[in-house]
Amino acid sequence: MSRRTRTVSGTVVVAADAMAIYRAVADPSQMPRWSSENTGAVVPHPGEPLPEGASFVGTNRRGRARWSTRCVVVAAEPGRRFTFDVGEIGLGRPVLRGPIARWDYAFEPVAGGTRVTETWTDRRRGWSDRVAVGLDRVLTGGRSFADFQRRNIARTLARLKADFEA
Repeated sequence: MSRRTRTVSGTVVVAADAMAIYRAVADPSQMPRWSSENTGAVVPHPGEPLPEGASFVGTNRRGRARWSTRCVVVAAEPGRRFTFDVGEIGLGRPVLRGPIARWDYAFEPVAGGTRVTETWTDRRRGWSDRVAVGLDRVLTGGRSFADFQRRNIARTLARLKADFEA
């Protein structure tokens, strides 16, 4: 089996102010507006961007599967970057601990709006490529997790653009 791709990203230019987009993305309870997999998040103060060090529980769905993750914000630079690490996962509630993934959102003012880049990084360093690739193909219906996330990122960014430009 081949080595797995550990990082994928996508970019879109949105005709909106970087700070406005940041404020929405940095409040994970807003993510279901754009993500096809995320169904919500329990955050300390809904409607407000999370600061660095804050934690939240995200809820997700893929087909009939549902799971929760506990995440910690590792970068919160208003109007520039929002990054969080997924460190726990579980079916009813997050119980399995360990580095799972990092999600990063970068915001760059450009002519006509803001360039938004969403990046997913696989942080499962202790997993062999063979085990990770095999499990990923089961969980994604036969694709690599990198290909699966590439498609999710493209959908999320397209929906984010449509939402802010509506």
